[in-house]
Amino acid sequence: MSDLKKQRLQMIDEIRNSGINPYPYKFEKEMSASEIKEKYDEKIEAGNLLEEEIFKYAGRVMTLRSHGKSAFLHIKDDTGRLQIYIRKDKLGDEKYEFFKKYINPGDWIGVKGFPFKTRTGELTILATDFELLTKSVRPMPEKWHGLKDKEIRYRQRYVDMISNDEVIETFRNRSLVVRYIREYLNERDFFEVETPILQNIMGGANARPFITHLNVYDIPMYLRIATELHLKRLVVGGMERVYELGRIFRNEGVDYKHNPEFTTIELYQAYADYNDIMELTENLLAYVAEKIHGTTKIKYGELEIDFKPPFKRIDMREFIKEHLGVDILEDSIETMDNYLKSKDINVEIKERGKYIDELWDLVEDKLVQPTFIMNHPVEISPLAKRHREDPRLTERFELIVNGTELANAFSELNDAADQYSRFKAQADLKDLGDEEAQLMDLDFVRALEYGMPPTGGLGIGIDRFAMFMTNTQTIKDIIPFPLSKPMAFEMEEAMMDESEKEE
Repeated sequence: MSDLKKQRLQMIDEIRNSGINPYPYKFEKEMSASEIKEKYDEKIEAGNLLEEEIFKYAGRVMTLRSHGKSAFLHIKDDTGRLQIYIRKDKLGDEKYEFFKKYINPGDWIGVKGFPFKTRTGELTILATDFELLTKSVRPMPEKWHGLKDKEIRYRQRYVDMISNDEVIETFRNRSLVVRYIREYLNERDFFEVETPILQNIMGGANARPFITHLNVYDIPMYLRIATELHLKRLVVGGMERVYELGRIFRNEGVDYKHNPEFTTIELYQAYADYNDIMELTENLLAYVAEKIHGTTKIKYGELEIDFKPPFKRIDMREFIKEHLGVDILEDSIETMDNYLKSKDINVEIKERGKYIDELWDLVEDKLVQPTFIMNHPVEISPLAKRHREDPRLTERFELIVNGTELANAFSELNDAADQYSRFKAQADLKDLGDEEAQLMDLDFVRALEYGMPPTGGLGIGIDRFAMFMTNTQTIKDIIPFPLSKPMAFEMEEAMMDESEKEE
C-alpha cells in the first residue's frame, strides 16, 4: 500500500473518531454546473455577487489551491466544472480547519453558497457551508492532468471519466443517439421487444459465436450473434412493426471498428421491401444527426460527412467490376482466385461467396459519403429475398460510410423452401470448416411455413453510428467498457502506485 493511501485511510479514521461520517447517505443537490452557468453567467458582471441567491451544489474536487485563510477549488459533476471559493470568515474556524486538513482532490463534497464572478470574469460559488460526501482513498494519476495511457483508460474507465472531461460528453451523446432512434421509431408505431440472448441455435448472421453450457439441460448454448430470426418469428405471429435494441456477441477480432460485444438495433416492417427500408434508414439517421448537431453535416476527423437524404445508391456487382475488373456473377472461381492471389490474398474455402466477400473488402473503403451498396449475390445473403429481376442476386443493401458498414438490410426471405435450401448451403459450408456459417434452424423454417407477409428488415450498428455522431475514431472510445486483454491485477497496482509516487 502506498504512503498516500495510508495517509488517506488514517484521515478517514480521524474523521470518524471526531464524530463525522466520511460517507454520509444523502445530499440535497439543487443545481448542476450547467444549470448554474446557464442561470447566472450572463446575469452577473465581473466583480459582482448575488448574496441573496443561496443554493446547493455537489461534485468531485478536481483542483485545490489554498491561500492561507482561503482556497479556490474546482468541482466537477456530470455536466461540467465549477469554481468554488472557500473563506475562513464565511465557514468559521472549525469548519475551515477541517477543510484544510481533510479535503483533497478526488473527494466528493457538497457546498452551499451564492454565485459571484471574479475580477477575471469566472463564475464562482462563494461557499457558506460544505459537507464531505465521500473521502477518496486512492489519489488520481498524473496530478489531474488527464489519464493518457489508453490501455489503462479502457480498463479503468472510471478514472478515464474523472481525468478526461470529454469522455462523459461522448457517452452522453451516445445515449442521445439511442434516445432519438427510439423516438423516431416509436412515433412511427414500431414496438420495442426483447428476444433471447442465450440460444440453442445461433443464426441471423455469419459470425463465429461464443459458446457456453446450460447445466439444467446439459446442452451447449450460444450467445446471440443477431436478433433477426426471433424478430421475424414475431412478424409471423402478427406483429407488423417491431424492433430490438440490444447487445450482440461475436467471437471475432478487436480493432478500431470491431468489439466482440456490441450494440445493434434491428427492425422489421411488414408489407415493405428494401426500397422502403432504404428510405427509412436515411431519414432515421438524418433525424438523429439533426437532433444532436442541428444539421445533417457532421465533422469526422478531417472529413465532413453529410447524412442528408437521399443517399447515393450503387450496385455491388458494377462497383467491384469498375474498380477491380472482376465480374462477381460471370467470372469463374478460378478467375477470382487468381486475382486475389495477385493481391496476396488466399481464400481457404473455395466457394464463390467467400471470394465475393474478399473482393468487396478491397473496394469498401472507397466509399466516404453515406452510400447504399445494393443487390448482393445470393451466396453471401442467406436470409435475403431473391431479386425480382435477377435470381442470382438478392434485394439487399448495406450502408457504407467512410469505408465502414453502418447498416445491413433486406427484402426478407419468406419462402420457406428457399430458406431451407439456403440453410442447407450454410450447413455444407460449416462442414467444410467455415466457423462463421449459420446453423440449420428448422424451427425458423417451420415458422415461415405458417406464413410471413412481405417484410423489410434493417440492422444498424449503434456503436459505429455513435462514432460518427461524436467524432470518435475508434469503437473503444464509444463503448464505456470495451473488451481488453486481461492484465494481472498486481501489474495494474504497480502502475497506479508509480503514478502516485510521482505526486
